[in-house]
Amino acid sequence: MPRPVIAVVYDFGSVAPADIVDRLEPLGEVVLVVCRSPHTEQVAPLLADLAPVVPLDGDGEDGLDAAADRLRGHRPSALLTYSERRLAATAGLAARLGLTFHDADTVRLLTDKYEQRRRLRERGVDPVRSRLLRTPADWAPALAAVGLPAVLKPVRGEGSRSTHLVRDAAAGAALAEGLLSAPAAEGGEDALVLEEYLAGAGQGPFGDHVSVESAVVAGRVTHWAVTGKFPLAPPFREVGHFWPAPLAADVRKAVLDLAARAVEALGVRTGITHTEVKLTPAGPRLIEVNGRLGGFQSGLGRLAGGLDPVALAAGLALGGPAPDSGAPEDRVVYARAVPTPVEGGLLTGVHGVAEALALPGVAGYETRVLPGTRLEPGVGTGELAVLWGTADDHAAMVAVLDRALETLTYTFADAPDAPDAPDAPGAPDVRTVAARDLAAYGPLTTLDTLDGRKAPR
Repeated sequence: MPRPVIAVVYDFGSVAPADIVDRLEPLGEVVLVVCRSPHTEQVAPLLADLAPVVPLDGDGEDGLDAAADRLRGHRPSALLTYSERRLAATAGLAARLGLTFHDADTVRLLTDKYEQRRRLRERGVDPVRSRLLRTPADWAPALAAVGLPAVLKPVRGEGSRSTHLVRDAAAGAALAEGLLSAPAAEGGEDALVLEEYLAGAGQGPFGDHVSVESAVVAGRVTHWAVTGKFPLAPPFREVGHFWPAPLAADVRKAVLDLAARAVEALGVRTGITHTEVKLTPAGPRLIEVNGRLGGFQSGLGRLAGGLDPVALAAGLALGGPAPDSGAPEDRVVYARAVPTPVEGGLLTGVHGVAEALALPGVAGYETRVLPGTRLEPGVGTGELAVLWGTADDHAAMVAVLDRALETLTYTFADAPDAPDAPDAPGAPDVRTVAARDLAAYGPLTTLDTLDGRKAPR
């Protein structure tokens, strides 16, 4: 009997291409539908070596029609994507091929942050105030409706791109005008959302937000993990994730209930969802719902053993059942990112890697940016590197990461004539920064208690 064919619409996303092919091989033959982008052009030789490739030239009707015709020759049994930016293209192909995926209306709600907020308000899930801005003139009425502080962010985006906390009306107006007036090539946005800022409740050394990982089969939502987070680096940059989240039983129940109601309100019928939830003094509130596997879930699954999130997504696309058990919780597994500096700079040196790898439980150091790379300024989430590891409990994880983030340092050489450059003409401004300081928040162990025990120092 022939093995099923799993078509994966590929672009930059939450799973690396080699991982996709490796994890899905036990389930069937993999075909990569490759969208044209700077990322896929860079990795094109690797993609062609890993699996048969079907090109997709754009998200327009002609491109989708042509790709669907090519893909029919492979007789796919399932279609999915791990890329946020390719949800719409995947929905278009699924409709043409009669395969299961989010429909076009659901993808619109999953990817349009304003329409998503509006649907969640209408369905009584979460009343967060938000307004749409298409021109700078929309700032004043949006401000009047939402108030300050507020979050200004793109209608469509990922990785906290162009996402800002606004506390001052004049500064917010200038920011909105700059983002809406600039060309896309220079960081401009077609449309923005101004939404109510959700102040978090203190969570000790952990972030005041979590994510819920869910499987949906025929509209029924099953949660398979709650992912804990480290405190955001300003303004809203993610710096890491871990399983399981250290939540009290009543808080966990409320978080899971909120996530399920949000997924149902958006009309998701099948597949994986990744729902981000803020932990506030008044209870959990929705940040956003994403219709694909969350970032770092693949690596966390590999460390934890048991449930494989990458294979789970493909299994659902093949018509398989929801998982009958969640991610293992017998130990803590983590991915702690070292964020790129918001001011940018030329990375010239990395120090302390061997010492960090020698710490107990640290399983790997993944380089994301090589020395010699110039980083552009920006507030989006980006990683210089990722520390992967395991620990017996949350306290042990915190203790090891405190040491690792002190040990790892990074050297940057900025452009000549920077404001704080040395006096010598043309001399570069060289600075060495600890990994801890790149996150721009204090030590992880800033509170006195952790899980009811004295925090390690």
